[in-house]
Amino acid sequence: MSRKPLSLAVASILMAAPALADVPRVAVDIAPVHSLVARVMDGVGEPALIVPPGASPHSHSLRPSEAAALQEADLVVWMGADLTPWLESAIRTLAGDAQVISLLAAEGTELLQFRQGALFEAHEHEGDDDHDHAHDDHGHDDHDHGHDDHDHGHDDHDHGHDDHAHGDHDPHAWLSPENAALWLNGIASALSAADPENAGAYFANAAAGREELAALSDEIEAMLAPVRDRRFIVFHDAYQYFEHDFDLSAAGAISLSDASDPSPARIAEIQARVAEEGVTCVLSEPQFDPGIVAAVMDGTTARTAVLDPLGSSLAPGPALYPQMLRGLANALVGCLSEG
Repeated sequence: MSRKPLSLAVASILMAAPALADVPRVAVDIAPVHSLVARVMDGVGEPALIVPPGASPHSHSLRPSEAAALQEADLVVWMGADLTPWLESAIRTLAGDAQVISLLAAEGTELLQFRQGALFEAHEHEGDDDHDHAHDDHGHDDHDHGHDDHDHGHDDHDHGHDDHAHGDHDPHAWLSPENAALWLNGIASALSAADPENAGAYFANAAAGREELAALSDEIEAMLAPVRDRRFIVFHDAYQYFEHDFDLSAAGAISLSDASDPSPARIAEIQARVAEEGVTCVLSEPQFDPGIVAAVMDGTTARTAVLDPLGSSLAPGPALYPQMLRGLANALVGCLSEG
């Protein structure tokens, strides 16, 4: 039997399939953002992840494969220098010809300023003054480095925001599903401009992703409703975007950042808050010393659970982002539930 017809059939199929070379090469900084980009690219291509699961986005050192992904990228999607200041020069050096999208600077993104002090008193009563919206897709001009309303003299609590060197805005904005839904469209627009042939797929994926996030937000709202009025302590102040979207209120943070251990004075403040307000939940994170949480909880009946704001234990891909948000909600409900 002749093999020629089969070979011709295979050749015709390959010619009809979209060329992989036509799909933009995309590099993304952290796993949650990578998940959003992967959702938009689903069925078309796969983005490269720069900061691997479990690594700190504030201080990661590029491996050769990650540097290569940046160098080959047509499009780079990252949160911005407020989260990964070390990546700014790498993008400029290695991905100079790529289009770069900073999500913290994307128009419409809701930005929250840093909370100050172990117990968040600095902005507790400032209302809408805590919120800002980015209007510059191409730079970091929305980050005012001269805001005197941020008192950086709390040295007894920790060492300031040196790990977030570029601005006053809290960079953990991916923990707001409202922000994430907004970004899906911007990601689809950038991909479509680079790859018009697949524009329909990108925008259809973005629309489906927004619907999924809306349904997930409703699900999380229902999960958190029974425990919404209960107070909890987080390990470091990374969750205010999640709190803002779901009307929660942390009572304080053990550590100012994830780059340094809390001082004894700060731990004492948190211990006093736990005792005075009857806080029943103290939350840790996978990479932190559980002994510090144990010290805060010593002598109390508070429970503990682990929050993972980066989805470190999850497989990278389109499913990671919703799994991560659902995991945060499940951990909070388990820790705050009575009995």
